[in-house]
This record gives sequence, structure tokens and C-alpha cells, in this order.
Amino acid sequence: MKTKKTRRILLICAAVLAGLGIFAAAIVFGINAYVVNSTSPQILSPGEAAQLKGVDCILVLGCKVRDSGAPSAMLEDRLRRSVELFDAGAAPKLLMSGDHGTIPYNEVQAMKQYAIDKGIASEDIFMDHAGFSTYESLYRAKEIFQVKKIIIVTQEYHLYRALYIADALGIEAYGVHSNYRNYAGQAGFDVREVLARNKDVLSCIFLPKPTYLGEAIPIWGDGNLTND
Repeated sequence: MKTKKTRRILLICAAVLAGLGIFAAAIVFGINAYVVNSTSPQILSPGEAAQLKGVDCILVLGCKVRDSGAPSAMLEDRLRRSVELFDAGAAPKLLMSGDHGTIPYNEVQAMKQYAIDKGIASEDIFMDHAGFSTYESLYRAKEIFQVKKIIIVTQEYHLYRALYIADALGIEAYGVHSNYRNYAGQAGFDVREVLARNKDVLSCIFLPKPTYLGEAIPIWGDGNLTND
């Protein structure tokens, strides 16, 4: 009798746990689908983005920089797209936002140098040294750099989340993807992005402050004010 009762309890517990797992998965994938579907109309072609009026800047989201200081493949493609858009007149300024949390590791300097090497004037390139996450990059773009209307450049899988955050923060944002090639480990990026979208939906509800804020540096000024 005890054995039958124990088995029955175990079966009920297993069924409850399975039900909770299915429910949790439905929430996670439901939120993921909502983020993607709600922001898809804001993703434009380069030509469409170049026709926008009153854009404050092109926001380039940071990514890994190699030990040599050269941009990784993903970051190089983001920079390539941003320069193309700038040259097409999509916006008068570039905002490079990335991780410069330690002296040796400096994403934004590598990003700015790439744009300078492509012929863009230093004063037209701003650096956000404390863009430690997508959420923090967008939050600081609004609060520090005073942006109201932007074009975001990153890979397509990442654009949906960035646009969702921008919408939640009250920034008028459009995205142009920088998928020039296939990237090693993309399947892993896609899986992690599902979880990141869920995390940042919560961030957009509670609106935590970023790691650093500070004095305003309006994007319509001189980008050299953000140099090291």
C-alpha cells in the first residue's frame, strides 16, 4: 500500500513539475515572440533609413574586440554598416557604445578609430565608454547624449531587443541590420538572445539605472569631448 501511495505521489509531483515547465517555457517563448513581432516594422533597409528625417545619430552597439585591438567579425560588420549609413546622410553623428570598463579593454576606441580610418571626422563620433549592456547603451543614449530619434546598427538577431528597449525608454528608434556574413556560434547566440529578451523585458518594466550616469553630453555637440 505504501509503495502504491508513494508512486502515486511521485507521479502527481512529476505531472505538476512538467506542467510548470511547460507553462514557464510558454511564457519565455511568448515574450520572445512578442519582442520580435512588435519591433519588426522598425527594421529598415539602408536605403529606407537614409530617407529618414531628423535623426540625431546612428547608435552602434559594441561587441568583442580582439587582443590586438582589432574589431571582431560582428563588430567590424556593425561599423561597416554605420559608416555606410553616415556617408549616405542618414544621420549627422555616430555614437559608439561599448565596454571600456578597464583600461586595457576598450571597445569604443577601436570603434571610433575604425570610423576615423574611413574618413569620418573625429568631432562627429561620440563614444559611450559605459555601454556595458544593450539596456545600458540605450538608457545612456537618452540620458547622457540626449537622443530622441536614432538608427540602431547591430546584427538582426540583436536588433529586436535593442528596438524594444528604445521604445520602452521613449526613444524613436529604427534599426538597420549588419548581417554581411555568417557568424561562428550563431545558434548559441540565438538561444541566449531568447533569454536576454526576457530579461530586458523585465528591465523595461522596472527601469533600473545603469552602472554609471553623469553629466549630459548632447549628441549635437563635439564628439571629441568623449575622447579618453
